Amino acid sequence: MIQTVKLNKLRLSPINVRTAPDEQLQIEPMAASIQAKGVLQNLLVTPAKKPRGAFEVFDGGRRWRALRLLADRGAISEADFDVPVMVLTGDEAELSETSTATNFHQLKMSPAEECRAFQHFIGTSGDIEAVAKRFGVTRRFVEGRLRLAALAEPIFEALSKGEITLDVAKAYASTENREKQLLVWSNYQNSHVTADTIRRVIANETLKASDPIALLVGESRYRAAGGKVDGDLFTDGNDRWVNPEIAHRLAGEIMESQARRIGEETGLAWIRPIASNYTHNAAHGLYRVILQQPELTETQSGRLAEIEERRAALEAEMQDSELAEEAFKLLDQEDDRLIAEADEIRNRRPVLPDELRAYVGAFLILTPQGEMRLDSQYYSEQQILIEKPVEPVIGEEGPDGDGEADREESPTARFRVAERGSSQSDHRPEAVAPGGKPLSARLYDELSIQRRDILASCLLAQPALALDFALFVMIDARMCSSGDFADGSARYGTTIRAMGPQDPAVGDMPASRARCYLAEAHDGLDASWTGHDSEVDRFEAFRALDDDGKANWLAYIVALSLEAKAGSSNVQIPLHNRLATLLEVDAARWWRPTSANFFDRVNKGTILTLLHDVGGPALTARHASLKKAEISESCEKLFAGESIVEPEVRQAALSWVPNAMRFLDDAAGAVVAAEDSVCAEGRLEAGDEGPASEDEILELIEA
Repeated sequence: MIQTVKLNKLRLSPINVRTAPDEQLQIEPMAASIQAKGVLQNLLVTPAKKPRGAFEVFDGGRRWRALRLLADRGAISEADFDVPVMVLTGDEAELSETSTATNFHQLKMSPAEECRAFQHFIGTSGDIEAVAKRFGVTRRFVEGRLRLAALAEPIFEALSKGEITLDVAKAYASTENREKQLLVWSNYQNSHVTADTIRRVIANETLKASDPIALLVGESRYRAAGGKVDGDLFTDGNDRWVNPEIAHRLAGEIMESQARRIGEETGLAWIRPIASNYTHNAAHGLYRVILQQPELTETQSGRLAEIEERRAALEAEMQDSELAEEAFKLLDQEDDRLIAEADEIRNRRPVLPDELRAYVGAFLILTPQGEMRLDSQYYSEQQILIEKPVEPVIGEEGPDGDGEADREESPTARFRVAERGSSQSDHRPEAVAPGGKPLSARLYDELSIQRRDILASCLLAQPALALDFALFVMIDARMCSSGDFADGSARYGTTIRAMGPQDPAVGDMPASRARCYLAEAHDGLDASWTGHDSEVDRFEAFRALDDDGKANWLAYIVALSLEAKAGSSNVQIPLHNRLATLLEVDAARWWRPTSANFFDRVNKGTILTLLHDVGGPALTARHASLKKAEISESCEKLFAGESIVEPEVRQAALSWVPNAMRFLDDAAGAVVAAEDSVCAEGRLEAGDEGPASEDEILELIEA
């Protein structure tokens, strides 16, 4: 029954599910509507315990707030304004259900309000199916809201205030582990990140249930070993195993056991299990054993002859113009079968001789379906040379004059084992990637150019040093070098005659901080003299520049003269390295490895070796089962300092650059005689002000 109650007798019930701020509930428009048309729909209230005659509003919170707003403004009187209400009684659970139901089908509640409402009601009844049916939603929807309600408090509060979106909240809720939620939240709460980023960061520490390792181990065995599973209620097929180290340990035990069994059965020198379907990285440093086909048996030779004879007969029959179409089709099908049979005989699978088994091994691989399979290719730790038997030449007399060269009664392939490393060439350390594999020529060229750009950028800050370098190269190349100018470029690493360096042809270069700074430095030079038409006028105008302006131009021209590397060889330039030592260049502050400039350019084995060097076996294990593209993406964040890892691992990653980007100065401890040289008397003092220090340069770029 509808009745009226004075506004000052009403207060908001704590079980009212509306908790969002007034601006989100659109109280202003509601107040304007009530002032113009009155309260068109009654509120649901229940008698309050204290004071007598008061009522609590458990449905109609927006209308009550709008009325309060009008009363505060003096538009209505609290003591005189009559509010239409329906008085209901019941326990808290019944009233909460009524509030939830009415609000759910009116102005849509915020996700946070839905979460708390469902959480409250489930906590009372415990029946998810009944709640889902009562409000006309799916069980999965209710479970999802309950998962959100269980978010770590700071994250749920941010959702309630509208500081994060529902998608971002769902990303945090992809794990039930509140500690992990808070760990990610503490690093990303003040960043504009997407839900995918949050989900990826959380997933980096977990294992997909569809991963081959997970399929091999099985969920029951994993749980029995203490592993836990995060069920993702918001993305199908995205359940995560939160203890990947347990899964990797169990998979290792399973594959090691299988490898031992196969080794005993086959008699091979070794069987190495790898949790991957690809062997090219694991085979690095090994020799692939190329086996010869076995000789044709008499039976096989005879069968090939029969096939050729029968195919000739079929061809003759099919040329009959009066042959029926159905008969032609049958003959053609028989011909196809004979061709397939002949191909199978000719393409006989190579056989591993028993005498080779003690020298070779194979990989036990894991298929994408989580099944173990022995790879068909054999490898050896030492190079094995297979020698095909030589058939005697008919009519050639042997040493005994018997008309036939000496031969074994049953010639077989022979082999010999070469010394390990006999065919491998040594590589300079700067041209070798982690793990020992040489860098590709293209990648080394690109790294050389980027390394040169770093040195050039730092040289800009020291015009005095640039002048020393320029003077030395010009004088030394003229007085002490007998080679031509091309030889001088390789020896001194500069085109000091102001010609542009001959960079390797590598196409478009990845963007870098050093290259951007070089461009900005040019814009900051005093170029007023360049506006004149004739060389003489430009020369006189240049002469009119002050000393600082000329010095900055000198540093810029010298910086742009630097070559990337010594000619076509993958060798660093010692004089560049010496300059870098004097400039105290830290390449890691200028250049960070990314997918584009490094990780996509090397193989998976190289990256895993690097991860082991930086973070040990644990870091390697977390990436070993990922695809190459996923590892590359993860490493880009790790080596940029954006991943959540231990402080020492983060520091090691931030300070790492490949040897090709380092300035390896062998003469760092030598006495630099030029400090006391008469030739140094006329140079600018080392303390003269340059454009900026390296720290100032980097701060300027960041700004």
